[in-house]
Amino acid sequence: MKVHREGTGLLLTLFTTLFIVNMVMYYWKGATIGFYSVLVLSAVLFFPVLNFFRSPYRRFPYDSEGLVIAPADGTIVAIEEVMENEYFKDKRLQVSIFMSVFNVHANWFPVNGIVKYVTHQNGRFMAAYLPKSSTENERSTIVITTRNGIDILTRQIAGALARRIVTYAKVGEKCHVDEQMGFIKFGSRVDVFLPVGTELLIEMDQKVTGNQTPIARL
Repeated sequence: MKVHREGTGLLLTLFTTLFIVNMVMYYWKGATIGFYSVLVLSAVLFFPVLNFFRSPYRRFPYDSEGLVIAPADGTIVAIEEVMENEYFKDKRLQVSIFMSVFNVHANWFPVNGIVKYVTHQNGRFMAAYLPKSSTENERSTIVITTRNGIDILTRQIAGALARRIVTYAKVGEKCHVDEQMGFIKFGSRVDVFLPVGTELLIEMDQKVTGNQTPIARL
């Protein structure tokens, strides 16, 4: 386990600020209850942020060919046929994973293939578990073409607390399930759009682990 690169700057700034505050309190108050109270509050603030930016080392343990792997940690909050109007402009099977602030927030590619399409759209910051967040919130869309010519769309969606979506995917690049696709800061959602009729391997309210849990078989 290590700290994700997206959090190193913020964590360093936060640690430095809290360190200075605690040193000032110690110089001013000494080893008193006031100092120790500030020290405890600093830990309560710092360690949840550190936990949020953890970056576990993961490798999918089986042959991933023909499988769609969960791109994020979280809970399955939607499995439904919907109209996908940005890229496909037809019906697709949507699987949505809600990431709470306690989940790892790195995102992995769900399939092996070639990145065909990447775009970012500004939008609102509604709660990520709401259905409208998929089309109205700030979001990044990535389409990957598998070796068998199947297009899989993955959408990173900002939530009520999220204010930055980072996408590493670049059009024309090869991608693999063990590679990180991006990162979303502080609560969010990731949608995967599959061909209608795809065999699903998950169910509603199931907990999934990014780059570890197969969610569908193509």
